[in-house]
Amino acid sequence: MRDDYSSDSGGEPRPSRRRFVQAAGLAGVTGLTGVAGCLGGGGGGGTNAITYGVISPMTGPYGGLAVGQRNGAKLAIKHVNENSDIDVEIDGVYEDTEADPSTGRRKAQSVVEQDGASYLMGAISSSVALALNEFAKDQGVIYNPGGAAVPITGSNCNEWVFRAETNTAQMAEAVSDYTAENLGTKVWFHIADYAYGESVMERVEKRMKSGHDVEVVGRSRSQLGSTNFNSYISQIANSDAEVAVLGMTGGDLINFVKQAASQGLKENVNLMSPTMTFSVVRGALGEAAYGTYGGVRYLPTLETGDNQSFVDAYQSEYDSMPDSFARVAYQSVRMTARGIAEAGSTDPAEVKDVLPGLEMDTVLGRNQFRDCDHQAMNPVWPGELVAPDGGSGPAAVKLGEMIDGADALPDCNELGCTL
Repeated sequence: MRDDYSSDSGGEPRPSRRRFVQAAGLAGVTGLTGVAGCLGGGGGGGTNAITYGVISPMTGPYGGLAVGQRNGAKLAIKHVNENSDIDVEIDGVYEDTEADPSTGRRKAQSVVEQDGASYLMGAISSSVALALNEFAKDQGVIYNPGGAAVPITGSNCNEWVFRAETNTAQMAEAVSDYTAENLGTKVWFHIADYAYGESVMERVEKRMKSGHDVEVVGRSRSQLGSTNFNSYISQIANSDAEVAVLGMTGGDLINFVKQAASQGLKENVNLMSPTMTFSVVRGALGEAAYGTYGGVRYLPTLETGDNQSFVDAYQSEYDSMPDSFARVAYQSVRMTARGIAEAGSTDPAEVKDVLPGLEMDTVLGRNQFRDCDHQAMNPVWPGELVAPDGGSGPAAVKLGEMIDGADALPDCNELGCTL
């Protein structure tokens, strides 16, 4: 593993659709070099204007994660609007999903019907994202989900949905071999009882069993937003488990790991969660995170694509480091804007036809929304959480070997989507 102490496809892509938009420097952060032109159609205040509805769970169990998502979207909108190489003006409108599917759909309807949004980005809860998938299809608007469950671009995919978030199948590829080879083959799955948790359990179990002799010694589920995990921790401690795979995030994961550490579970059972390396999780856990493991979607220290230009711009704007949720929102708006430039139109019905397979530079390097399911082909890493150089404070992340985006995604047919 490489030390990173400074940090806070369905097969192959189809070559017939490969087009590359070159970006360079900070102009590359905002830029769409060589694709400028007069655009037409779409919602917003003028011919070349669109409204982007950003609907994040500012309140509820994911409130601490939503700040980065909203900030990342705002920065992307600012950069696109400042870019002289694309003739489009984005107006961002912002709402709170409260991490509730019915609220999320109602807020989406408000920004579409009242504010004229023809593009949507947001949600962190996969259950909310799945509701917004259907809304986008019904309304004919482009939607960039912030949830990670496989069905969003799997069995519930549709032609209007384009996801820059790394999904649980990609993260399963990052962590499954590493877990079986280094942490144990007797596994207990504990998940938050909703779409994301189920997706983690399904994908990680399937991927671990595909190459290793794995025994699932137990399963447990807790309600999303739970605060007391003592009974589940006791069950795991009294089992033969060598590793507990935790399909949870946000406050659920933080509370679970804190309680597990205080009860001594880490002394006998390795704890692994695909979201353990999130900066907000590490910040909240402090020393309780030391010696745990996770998947890595993003770190601000990555030397991929134009990430360092993004980090510098984000720090300048918000006086803080971007997290994975900021990266997802920023990349969602940027990649979609490049589709607008390629289409020469702000009409989402035209943009959705050119975005699939459109290659471009991003924060995570050369990337695209895969043709067959519209999932971004992001690289992934396994990671170990270790004490930082100073010996105290939030854990640093010790990166394992990068898995390339094309290698991290299972076949679209396996994930349940063929567009």
